[in-house]
Amino acid sequence: MAYSNFIPSVWSESINRELERACVFAEDCNRQYEGEVSKKGDSVHILGVGKPTIKSLSRENASGEIDAAEEVSDTSVILGINQIRYFNYKVGDIDKAQAIGGLMDALSEETSEGLANEIDKYIAEMVLDESVSKLTATPTVVTKENVLSILDDAIEALQENDVNMASGVTVTVSPRFYKLFKQAYSAIDTGNSDMLKNGKVATYGNVTVKLSNNVAKSDSGATDNIMIRSKRAIAFVNPVTHTEAYRPEKSFADAVKGYALFDGKVVRPKEIINVNVKYA
Repeated sequence: MAYSNFIPSVWSESINRELERACVFAEDCNRQYEGEVSKKGDSVHILGVGKPTIKSLSRENASGEIDAAEEVSDTSVILGINQIRYFNYKVGDIDKAQAIGGLMDALSEETSEGLANEIDKYIAEMVLDESVSKLTATPTVVTKENVLSILDDAIEALQENDVNMASGVTVTVSPRFYKLFKQAYSAIDTGNSDMLKNGKVATYGNVTVKLSNNVAKSDSGATDNIMIRSKRAIAFVNPVTHTEAYRPEKSFADAVKGYALFDGKVVRPKEIINVNVKYA
């Protein structure tokens, strides 16, 4: 094998590490269930509970009697693991190519970016789930004059659903929306390198603003379905990234193939809003 420095476990680790850096939508998902699944077809039951009723007790109630214990409603969501994206490519004259230097790093980076893009597109489409509420019944035409008001309305909608804004809320916008936002909002911090990781471009109040080309579209591409959500709204798992090198038959080349196994689901629909907008 001419890929003398190809070690599958090391390459998988490298791809995973780059995936974490390249993914925009996936970063802000609930990933606590990732260790419970390991292969395609696995599933995990995600349990949710309602909120207990908080009642008053009068100081004049000398006996201290309280109401009977209530039965708090619960929910159960099943997250199946069924999404696979794979790669399989070969490189001829590999020894000569390796002499250029950096080939493995370049291939690993390109593979990671490709996988990250597929994962993010999948998560972005979840804003179109029927359980997710739209900010307005029909798309709002967004302009520089009203872009901040639209974000304010989206934040208010989450607050009315009792979302704790301090726990981490993200809005992931398209380039066109961000252009209007940038024109209207003068407090954007573009000098902080940490802020620019994983698509971060600004903060607006307690909300992190991210930029992505993968914002879901509808109406033949005329409508941007921008996602604003808490980190608990979507559960996501990416339990396996597998790679292996091989020698293709009937070819003077070395090849690498592999796959990423993942899936996700909206598990707290009240903590995500579809900010559906059009442009003038």
